[in-house]
Amino acid sequence: MITSRKCKILTLLLSVGLFSTVGLLGQEQAPTGETLTPTFGIKGGLNFSNFYKTEVNDNNIKSNIHAGFFTKLPVTKGFSIQPELLYSSKGAQVTYDAGIFGDGKFNFNLNYVELPVLAVFNIGPNFNIHAGAYAAYLASANIKEVDKNGEDDEIVSFDEEDFNRFDYGLSGGIGFDINKFLIGARYNYGLGEIGKSDRLVTSGFRNSKNSVINLYIGFAF
Repeated sequence: MITSRKCKILTLLLSVGLFSTVGLLGQEQAPTGETLTPTFGIKGGLNFSNFYKTEVNDNNIKSNIHAGFFTKLPVTKGFSIQPELLYSSKGAQVTYDAGIFGDGKFNFNLNYVELPVLAVFNIGPNFNIHAGAYAAYLASANIKEVDKNGEDDEIVSFDEEDFNRFDYGLSGGIGFDINKFLIGARYNYGLGEIGKSDRLVTSGFRNSKNSVINLYIGFAF
């Protein structure tokens, strides 16, 4: 799996690549938001997720994926509302020390069906900023041990009733619309606690919330 340091390097390289590609392709494109025709499409990409309690940090970052559908509903020229329906895997990675047996890694996986709703503002040719909120429903929860080959082996499958099934938070990011292609980055700041305070099995998640960086690509039909 990707460590915190490798995650930063990968994010930087991906960002440079995305911005370079957008710069080359966007030179001959017309500004977005010229028509008020709704669009529908698919999108997906990488999640870099973590848990936080009082402040967000880059410790224990876990990489995974998200994928789903979106629709963009123009309100006026240059302004749209964008609802999405996604499957999004969140969580964190923890390293442990087993003494003479060496160290190892566990992935805490929380898998959600997520509904973000974003206000999208086109502020330049093909470039937009978006901000809004999301609500999510927990579909499954488990712990997997990462072996030396980077493969995940499930060791615990949690009862989802031990967690708060609904999550919610704030979302914001930037995007580029190039013809029918979308490229962007987003940050989701969770406001809902993950574990239920009255359950012993999820006591370690008490007061913890989700923090997720998304890198995505999409295609509009």
